[in-house]
Amino acid sequence: MNILLYLINIALLFSAGSITGWCIEVIYRRFEPDNKEHLWINPGFLCGPCLPIYGFGLVLLYHISLCEKYIDVKNESLKTAIILAAIAAAMTLTELIAGEIFIVHRHIKLWDYSDIRFNYKGIICPKYSFFWALIGAFYYYFLHPRILAVLLWFSHNLLFSFVIGVFYGVLFVDISYTFKLSAKIKAFAEENEMVIRYEELKKYIRIRAKQTKEKYNFLRALGSEQSFRERLKEFMQKQLEQAEIEKLHDFYNRTLKNKHNKKD
Repeated sequence: MNILLYLINIALLFSAGSITGWCIEVIYRRFEPDNKEHLWINPGFLCGPCLPIYGFGLVLLYHISLCEKYIDVKNESLKTAIILAAIAAAMTLTELIAGEIFIVHRHIKLWDYSDIRFNYKGIICPKYSFFWALIGAFYYYFLHPRILAVLLWFSHNLLFSFVIGVFYGVLFVDISYTFKLSAKIKAFAEENEMVIRYEELKKYIRIRAKQTKEKYNFLRALGSEQSFRERLKEFMQKQLEQAEIEKLHDFYNRTLKNKHNKKD
């Protein structure tokens, strides 16, 4: 396989994984227990139908599965176990890196496992590592052979690649817009010495829009007719109330007493 075709295949896998993952998350978040209102909420960091972590995940699953022939183990069950363990470890590491980058550099927590036992900073935990292993098993046994067939078809129908070009064009515009918006969140979070749970913020804005009968845009989930900074202040007050009852604590380097003194 020449390098250009390889890169096009990776671009296809990344786009397919990102879009599919977004669709799965939309449905999951609609019916998850914490979403008692059963609201439709746009998941992820970006505005459009794309969750890049799933795109990276599919690319990792593809490459790890290809490594099967290089594992010098005669026992097929043991070989499969090694592959699934590698998938779980790789996906957990991907979560860890993405979570740490956004917490450290953007003061944003994209997901939160804080209420799950043995979690680390709320961004990885054994429970979800196990789920990644199950997803890896599903991919390895059911999807990988079909993906190889799709890539073979794609290599003979490269005109289809224009669809990939459209996807990445929209993606780059989306990234530009979202990072400008996240810069406002980062500035507010630094000012108030806190980490903002991104999904909770979007859910809060969605609920407030419903309560105040504001026009709501599903894709621009952080949009609001009210000042965005005012929405952030309201959300911070909600987080303070949760911290007071020791439910969640998104603040650092300051006690709650100091936060109230600043507020007063």
